[in-house]
Amino acid sequence: MIQAIGLTSDPRKDLPPAADDVSFEARAGRVTALLGGPGAGKTTVLRLMLELQRGRGVTYFRGRPLHRIAHPSREVGVLLGDVPGHPARTVRGHLRMLCAAAGVPARRADEVLEVVGLVSLRDERLSTLSRGMDRRLGLACALLTDPHTLVLDDPTSGLSTREKRWMHGMLRAHVAHGGTVLLTTPDPKEAARTADQVVTLERGRVVADQEAADFARTRLRPRVAVRTPHAPRLATLLTKEARATHRSVEVVRESGNRLSVYGSTCADVGETAFRNGIPVHQLADEVGDMGPRASATADRSADEARADVAPQRKAAVSRPEGSREQAATRARSGGPTRTTDAGTATSSATESATSSTASTPVRKRRQRSVTAPGTEARTPQARSGDRQRTEPEAEASDITPLRRAADAPSAELDALPELPPPISVRPAPSPLRPLRYELRRAAGVGTGFVTCGAVLLVSAVTAVLLARVGHTPRPRLMAGWPQQLPLPPAALGAGLLGALAFGDEFRHPALAADRGTVPRRLGLLAAKLLVTTATALLLAVLTLGCDIEMLYLVYGRELAEVPSDWLSLTASWFGLVVGCAWAGVLAAGLFRSTTAGLAAVVAVPVVVVPVVQKIVEGPSVRTAAGFPLRIRELLLNQWPFGGERYVEAAARLIAQPVGGALTLSLAALLGAFFFTTLRGKVR
Repeated sequence: MIQAIGLTSDPRKDLPPAADDVSFEARAGRVTALLGGPGAGKTTVLRLMLELQRGRGVTYFRGRPLHRIAHPSREVGVLLGDVPGHPARTVRGHLRMLCAAAGVPARRADEVLEVVGLVSLRDERLSTLSRGMDRRLGLACALLTDPHTLVLDDPTSGLSTREKRWMHGMLRAHVAHGGTVLLTTPDPKEAARTADQVVTLERGRVVADQEAADFARTRLRPRVAVRTPHAPRLATLLTKEARATHRSVEVVRESGNRLSVYGSTCADVGETAFRNGIPVHQLADEVGDMGPRASATADRSADEARADVAPQRKAAVSRPEGSREQAATRARSGGPTRTTDAGTATSSATESATSSTASTPVRKRRQRSVTAPGTEARTPQARSGDRQRTEPEAEASDITPLRRAADAPSAELDALPELPPPISVRPAPSPLRPLRYELRRAAGVGTGFVTCGAVLLVSAVTAVLLARVGHTPRPRLMAGWPQQLPLPPAALGAGLLGALAFGDEFRHPALAADRGTVPRRLGLLAAKLLVTTATALLLAVLTLGCDIEMLYLVYGRELAEVPSDWLSLTASWFGLVVGCAWAGVLAAGLFRSTTAGLAAVVAVPVVVVPVVQKIVEGPSVRTAAGFPLRIRELLLNQWPFGGERYVEAAARLIAQPVGGALTLSLAALLGAFFFTTLRGKVR
């Protein structure tokens, strides 16, 4: 069950909030639709519920707000817009990556693919999927963790009629197993046909919260609005004339002196009032809708409903004045049913017909009217005329929602689509879960492989050109690092890979359904840093190997000889490449952009190094002479096996301009990342 209480978005400058004090309930075992036109605030409400947007109010999912649920993805399955996956990733690879993130077995991906009918497309890239296949994949992502609640933003947008029918069947199957479904739609007809409860939004506010049957009757069918001081008398006269002429007319008493006449026209109602001397203060054709801007949508929905009506479906409703029990008794005995003030005779007759036809198909049980006696003996011309008169009634019958699973017959339950099998045993939380996710994310697309290949090629060509020109130290020659560039190609490539580790998350937020655009968890950060470190070390080794091999092939053994101080040079090289990769990861995670991550990597030698050099070379009263000796004396007792040598080597690296600037930048980025993480948890 979902309970939304007082959802209000932050105001946008001088504009009113997109959602203003929205409260409703979506019960388990039912499909609830948020209905509204463009700009009504449907998507904003969903984002407020999922805590993806700042605002006021709270939403309870089975009694707990989302931030109090240990694993939100296992409680709520979300589909907001298109599938937020990398376009170069395969369908199966995308689902397996989400399985690793959610901690469910990898075989779950194949199970949901079979259910949604994408087994034959599992090796296709996301960019090649059609609209219908993308919607199927989005539903597969929502069902991946076997959630109790589904929250879907216009899931049938742009789909064909066949695809819409399939989607609605899947949602109905989910609620048949006790789940909860909340969806948005701009189409009143679709809401009435598929939902059990319709919550209508207009300009960010709830204007109606109705059962689907009441919504179809009061807010969708064409009617004649009449306002007269003699409303009861006019209602009686209209009902008598309808019975006398064998027409299907329903008269409903509204608040005050207002009548809603269904199945008639302004001309007929006006003539009846004129003949009987009844003054009329208002007489107008109306179509029930969500507000003044949605009447055109409702008109189109009514036209579509007429096209879908079966020729044999007839509804003849005429109600006498009397109590609900009398109307139900007449319906059981086959007698005519006439209008009452509350307009409840039809629903009573429907309940009676439903209880007596429990084994009939759902479409037959959804007829909400009782055929008046004498209609079978009329002429074909009369029947055709009545068919035209009863179109509004047929619309209401056709758009009445599908029955809930508890009321549906067993044959209808068997006809529902199959859902993925439930996850009976869930694995315990493991620190390897974010690592598995990061490995699948990095290896699922070819961006990393292409980047590494480009780095190796550029570095090898640069090394050959530098050797031809001459006057380049051998360490820079082997690294392919010209003095004119702030960083070698390998360091820039490692920084780009690090920036992509978080940057792809923001460009294609596959984890958005969990807790936000990118969840700032320290476990996820550690996994990204670990995978990036391994990738950077591999890239550094391959770059040195390729450059040395190219120098040997082109110029011989002289330039390919390893320097005598290779150990310290190798450590410095690895530290530079890994540090650039870490800077890219932290900057992209902090500033939410791949470009910002790469800019932070380049800013270290261009901006930070000159600043550090200026500070170090500036005038000072005291110097740090003898610092390495004192470090050795301090750490000798703690690491008796020569550990002070490694500390001294690290100190020498940090003492270098680039090493010090890189260390300072990493410390600043890491501190800022921790600060934003803690601030997000407090919020």
